[in-house]
Amino acid sequence: MRPAPAQDPMTPTPARIRKVRRETPDTFTLHLEADGRDGEFRFAPGQFNMLYVFGVGEVPISISGDPGAPSELVHTIRAVGTVTRAIQRQRKESVLGVRGPFGQGWPLVLAEGGDLLLVAGGLGLASLRPAVYHVLRHRSEFRDVALVVGARTPKDLLYGSELARWQREGLIQVLVTVDRAMPDWKGTVGVAPSLLREARFEPERTLSFVCGPEVMLRFTERELSRLGLRADQLYFSLERNMKCAVGFCGHCQLGPAFVCKDGPVLRYDRVLPFFLTREA
Repeated sequence: MRPAPAQDPMTPTPARIRKVRRETPDTFTLHLEADGRDGEFRFAPGQFNMLYVFGVGEVPISISGDPGAPSELVHTIRAVGTVTRAIQRQRKESVLGVRGPFGQGWPLVLAEGGDLLLVAGGLGLASLRPAVYHVLRHRSEFRDVALVVGARTPKDLLYGSELARWQREGLIQVLVTVDRAMPDWKGTVGVAPSLLREARFEPERTLSFVCGPEVMLRFTERELSRLGLRADQLYFSLERNMKCAVGFCGHCQLGPAFVCKDGPVLRYDRVLPFFLTREA
């Protein structure tokens, strides 16, 4: 069951910025505290919020914090447009508007008792990070769990210290690769799908959660198919043109589905014919 959204899903609730952390040259993480709420943000891994900069506009952003620690709301954001750059200019104690949480999250309950394969490309790790937190808190409920992470360069890797800690702890298998390496990079070079053969999982008992650029999703699906996973074992997080978050505007329609309401996490076989149709 997903948490209920705010009482009026169209009205932003004010939230105060308590901490800002730079992740990469163009990406940062906000830690928010709500004004006028009960001090807790209940959400499911994979859900998103609409963040509103007063006088500028709003944008959908995946929630990237720990669902087991609802005292703060965490978002990792790449500054690529008018609204996200306006958010980047905000400082500690500034106030943003928040609508949410919205959407369907990762089906972690369905993955219990089997293997789980998480595949993240670039900023896609932000959506999968809450699922990792959930798995680590409930580790006994899953069999083998592998996290495959890809980034353009080592400088573009998110949550580097956390990835290193998860690798050291050994509770899940962590595989990291970059498209282009620096001279001091000691890890793997290549795209994320190239690492899937190194992940520990048995295809017949595996669910795979994937989030990243659409070209990466396509190549990941092809490789997972070669490794024995069916389309109904794959779940993708999509964020195509979401505007209103409640299915009114129709901007995010994908075949019969609205990404904001029926997604952003969608089972691949449900949207396969429409996902393979490129946007005009």
